[in-house]
Amino acid sequence: MSDFAQLELQILSEIAASPDEAALEAVRVAALGKKGSISALLATLGKMSPEERKTQGAAINLAKDKVTEALAARREVLKSAALDARLAAETVDVTLPVREAPADTGRIHPLSQVWDELTAIFADMGFSVAEGPDIETDDYNFTKLNFPEGHPAREMHDTFFFNPKQDGSRMLLRTHTSPVQVRTMLSQQPPIRVICPGRTYRIDSDATHTPQFHQVEGLVIDKHSHLGHLKWILHEFCKAFFEVDHINMRFRPSFFPFTEPSLEVDIQCRRGNGEIRFGEGEDWLEILGCGMVHPNVLRACGIDPDVYQGFAWGMGIDRIAMLKYGMSDLRQLFESDVRWLSHYGFKPLDIPTLAGGLST
Repeated sequence: MSDFAQLELQILSEIAASPDEAALEAVRVAALGKKGSISALLATLGKMSPEERKTQGAAINLAKDKVTEALAARREVLKSAALDARLAAETVDVTLPVREAPADTGRIHPLSQVWDELTAIFADMGFSVAEGPDIETDDYNFTKLNFPEGHPAREMHDTFFFNPKQDGSRMLLRTHTSPVQVRTMLSQQPPIRVICPGRTYRIDSDATHTPQFHQVEGLVIDKHSHLGHLKWILHEFCKAFFEVDHINMRFRPSFFPFTEPSLEVDIQCRRGNGEIRFGEGEDWLEILGCGMVHPNVLRACGIDPDVYQGFAWGMGIDRIAMLKYGMSDLRQLFESDVRWLSHYGFKPLDIPTLAGGLST
């Protein structure tokens, strides 16, 4: 077999063995490209005699035509195989149920939903939302709130401290959102009407306590606010949040360093069959703490207690979410269990409004 015939056979063999269109294109360039093997043979015709050119030229052109035809045939085979593979991979079983849209499969976490519900209720009463950092100073978290150093009430707020600075002071993870009240009073002149939702931290961990949890606090400062206003706000909030027409409330004397007088608030409920219903029954459930802002707190924030007075309250967002939606363990809120979230979560477009219903 001549070298020319062997070259033709080799090229046809490489074409037949090409696994895909990229490999086939490489064979084409190697054979018919500007520097290809067959192109090189065609370039030698000019140096031949007329008789040799006639014989060799016909043979080279015939080989070129065979290679071109083989390339086209192999390209069609590869295209057909690629199409078959794509059809097999993209086969749709039309008997399967229609897939839900992402907006239907995704869920809003109950805490986020309750946060929005709180905001909607208090915004309707004229409150704005104030926020602050999770990492706070001892001064804002304790001292300005009438917790002097060594005060026994600090033991109820055991939290996570950072390493001391060069001056001996230590930053900490806030134990309540009350520092946001302090920041608001330091930055704004009365009248003030804000709620302060956010994350808080304490060293607790059981079925009803977690090291990181959420609180919402409210603050009203003006010249004429009193406990009657506070009781009305809390009563209207509880009715709206638990979505009942009426609910009885009980206010009991208590102690908080930052309020005087201080009150614990119980709401009417009925326990039975593993659930709690509000607005009916003869049982009581403690839900929050409140009181008139202590004069020492007002002074520490640059507000004259002889001119202004106010009230504040605070409650756990996680706790009221559990009560409203029947969750049994606070820790489940933070376990990221998709099955739990699909059961208790809310659809993304179920935005709570007072007109449309908070939890419809």
